Amino acid sequence: MGQTPIQIEGEARGGACVLVCEHASNAMPEPWGDLGLSDAQRAAHIAWDPGALGLARALAERLDAPLAAACQSRLIYDLNRPPHHSGAMPARSETTDIPGNQSLTAQDKLARTEALYLPFHAQLRALIARRLARGTVPVLITIHSFTPIYFGQPRAVELGIIHDADATLARAVLQHAQSQTDLDARLNDPYSAADGVTHTLALQATPMGLPHVMLELRNDLIADEDAQQAMAETLTPVLQNAMAQIAQTKGEVV
Repeated sequence: MGQTPIQIEGEARGGACVLVCEHASNAMPEPWGDLGLSDAQRAAHIAWDPGALGLARALAERLDAPLAAACQSRLIYDLNRPPHHSGAMPARSETTDIPGNQSLTAQDKLARTEALYLPFHAQLRALIARRLARGTVPVLITIHSFTPIYFGQPRAVELGIIHDADATLARAVLQHAQSQTDLDARLNDPYSAADGVTHTLALQATPMGLPHVMLELRNDLIADEDAQQAMAETLTPVLQNAMAQIAQTKGEVV
């Protein structure tokens, strides 16, 4: 994906939503390098959300939506965390120490913030603002994945549906996921806004009153391209029906 902080695909698409994948990549380019991690560690969930980008792309195509994706590992900067959050440039992720993040100075953190966080969110905000200027109030959907086992504990949940201040769309997605699919779908599980995972929604959607939802897929369900395409086929009508439901309540047309 190169060294730019953000890649926007399908910007001209005219669908009702904007998709975001903040943990799309495990790339560790210069000047940051591998942060002292092994190949296996860089391929693990600590460095990115495996399967999330493939799923996001498949959904974006089906929903005729632009997709904003990160181009570097979240261990260099987690774009779903504000600069003062300990997880933005973590010294430890789950059970793994991150050597390259152990002794960051304030200047080091500022440099990463300016190189990655600020331009990523500025370009995402511009993408949203252009749609607003054209008379479209977009739905913001962020795509993530999570591990089947966390700190030794198995997770039964398969689809987590998470929201920031406004639960309207998330509750509609949950309703349709439970009625239209066989997925174990749950609201605010395995994470919620209380865990600090909705920063992008809080920054980009809530201030302008945009409908929003964060989707967390268990990563064993989207482990390869076929599985990602199949999951997109399953989730597309769920999202379409949920968006149509909330638009209808507002007297809008999706």
